[in-house]
Amino acid sequence: MAATLGNGKTWPANVVLCFFLLSVHLNEGQDTVNNGQEATSSQKLEVDKLLRKLNKPAVKSIKMRRTFRPEVKIESKMSSKSKPIVQPWHQVGSCPNRTIPIRRTRKEDILRASSIQQFGKKNLKTVPLRPYVAGQGGHEYASVFVKGEKYYGGKATMSVWQPAVQKDEYSISQIWVISDADSKNLNTIEAGWQVYPQLCGDNATRLFTYWTSDSYKSTGCYDLLCSGFVQLDAGIAVGSRITPLAVYGDGNSQYGVTIMIWKDVINGDWWMQYGEDKVMGYWPSSFFSHLSDSSTAIQLRGEVVKESEGQHSTTQMGSGHFPSEGQGKAGYFINIKYINGQNQLVPAGNLVPYVDHPNCYDLRTDHNDDWGNFFFYGGPGRNPNCP
Repeated sequence: MAATLGNGKTWPANVVLCFFLLSVHLNEGQDTVNNGQEATSSQKLEVDKLLRKLNKPAVKSIKMRRTFRPEVKIESKMSSKSKPIVQPWHQVGSCPNRTIPIRRTRKEDILRASSIQQFGKKNLKTVPLRPYVAGQGGHEYASVFVKGEKYYGGKATMSVWQPAVQKDEYSISQIWVISDADSKNLNTIEAGWQVYPQLCGDNATRLFTYWTSDSYKSTGCYDLLCSGFVQLDAGIAVGSRITPLAVYGDGNSQYGVTIMIWKDVINGDWWMQYGEDKVMGYWPSSFFSHLSDSSTAIQLRGEVVKESEGQHSTTQMGSGHFPSEGQGKAGYFINIKYINGQNQLVPAGNLVPYVDHPNCYDLRTDHNDDWGNFFFYGGPGRNPNCP
């Protein structure tokens, strides 16, 4: 069966048609220009050019690829009493068949970046050379990782919060698929949630993806702001807000998102699943050097990128509370698994913890029958023990 376009042309049934016409769904309020500065004439020309590229009203056809997911068993009782994670734009409509939702990029978004060329990319001054080395560029971590074998993906459920964030800083919770055999050309695939006002223009908690194949120097970007991640699912917009959020102290309102990233054993691409059934899309294997084969580590972490000097930042990680407060109060990653060479999801035992400022942000690993291998994490940042 074929799909028919308005001009009478037809496309094969195995083609997804992506329309970049969805601002009505995803225009989420006004932003301000960084530092209140007006753009120069040359900046305006560059911004307009980039906006036309990102928001162009064109049809893009994406050939559907077969994807072989890992052997998955239904997870344990841990879904808690949470509702499905939704996005606010769902309240006003949905995308037509064979389209995907894309958050509209505005002039203000671009002008908040350090430069137009850096829009959608991580700040090179604050990216780590390796994900588990202390004292790099303002990053502070509370994380666990598995390392020492070849890995073909990972999966976990992470609670979703809205940590308070200082100006020009951000707070992240994510799963990281890494190949660091060559530190000068680190390959990563990243997905999770973050609060990042400089990128997004507000303090909302948003779903994000990122990738790089050269240690963030020139390749990769957030979400769909450059070539890389190929989205196929029409129900979730990367870069858009997610709700509901976990409520501190309420055991019945500990909402979480499940993310799985895995390598297709047939064509080598890296796929992302959101929840238990939404296959979001994929990163083509051709974009990577070392990840074209496998990853050397899987990491799950809370992360704060801070700019403040002198006193420690008050940017929160996770719920903003320490892991010692436990269930219902601290952030968590649960049912942590990796994918082995036989395309099987395996419980990730022997989790290696990594915390660089435990008086500011910390974690505690544990195991039980419902949550499998898990950890609580987070912290408030500045406090009497973290001045």
